[in-house]
Amino acid sequence: MTDPATDPASASCEPPRPDTLTVSLGEAVGSVDRSDWDRLANPPGQPFDPFLSWDFLQALEQAGCVGGRTGWQPRPLLAHDGAGALVGAVPSYVKLHSQGEYIFDHAFADAWERAGGRWYPKLTAAVPFTPVAGRRLLAADAGTRAALAEGLRAVAEGSGLSTVQVNFPEAAQRDGLAGQGWQVRTDRQFHFSNTGGWRNFEDFLGALSSEKRKNLRKERARAVEGLTVERLTGADLTEAHWDFFFACYLDTGSRKWGSPYLNRAFFSLVHERMADQVVLILARDGSRPIACALNFLGSEALYGRYWGRVEDRPFLHFELCYYQAMDEALARGLPRVEAGAQGGHKLARGYGPVETYQAFHIPHAGLRAAIDRYLAAETEAVLADNMMLESHTPFRTATS
Repeated sequence: MTDPATDPASASCEPPRPDTLTVSLGEAVGSVDRSDWDRLANPPGQPFDPFLSWDFLQALEQAGCVGGRTGWQPRPLLAHDGAGALVGAVPSYVKLHSQGEYIFDHAFADAWERAGGRWYPKLTAAVPFTPVAGRRLLAADAGTRAALAEGLRAVAEGSGLSTVQVNFPEAAQRDGLAGQGWQVRTDRQFHFSNTGGWRNFEDFLGALSSEKRKNLRKERARAVEGLTVERLTGADLTEAHWDFFFACYLDTGSRKWGSPYLNRAFFSLVHERMADQVVLILARDGSRPIACALNFLGSEALYGRYWGRVEDRPFLHFELCYYQAMDEALARGLPRVEAGAQGGHKLARGYGPVETYQAFHIPHAGLRAAIDRYLAAETEAVLADNMMLESHTPFRTATS
């Protein structure tokens, strides 16, 4: 017999919803028609998000980065109307751990398990391994989005799960979830925003204090001494480029977190399906590649995702991951660069603090109340830190 606690798809999902909707858990994004998924994930009039696309999410499944024994079991939540048409979806996963989320709930898990509870498995609505804010409840109307949120909550309660989480929802969806009684956790990242209408990096430098401007010019010059840097996309990318990138990715993973989440097959699928939505920034010493940074393109942002090197050079990480990304975004007229999670060192390089969010529902009243108390203090601290960090950006003031 299937255990609902380890397979929520076997549990009843009966949330309050419009009578014409049927909400249920699917088996995988790959089981959904590509055009149906993309119609909801990236509808006309909304910013294009490459990480919500069927191509990206199904590539994770096909390559085996999720599913199997990875601890990420795909279980997309799907809403169909009375005629059987797909009208809503959520990229959701049964999680057996908290790795690859870039939101840290290990203290919650430890406390609950010491109290005799079981934190895992949990249901998580997210893009795996991707700390990028965006739409999570994929539907055209607020009523269907509300039904999807209730569907997630019903799965958790019907399966006896400790929590259902929505990771990195955009602000509007965070507000909608909060209005339905979900708890909200606040964190921060550092993004570059083209607030000055800058056309190029020199325009950006003109907005900095004289000392910071001088320091950044020196840093960039030092980083590329003896090197050439190129930015590759679309047909310019080859499997040889991906081979080098993957060697760099493995090196970074082994130094930082031990076991990289993605495999070489995944990047071949990205190359096949999404080459025009990728920018690979490559540094060479003569003809020999020594470092690279992988970025994805959205319609309103450049997303820095992975970096690595086979030879250490001063400031090269900052050049490839931050300054070259800014160059590319400014050249394309993109208003924003998101260079991944964490990283206070980005502040001095023109990347300012931005709030990010997690929404979650915890069925157990006592655990929910304890986490509410924790969140009140944590949120106050994050917001206070953000105000302090804003005062330490490198931009010119009246006295500089």
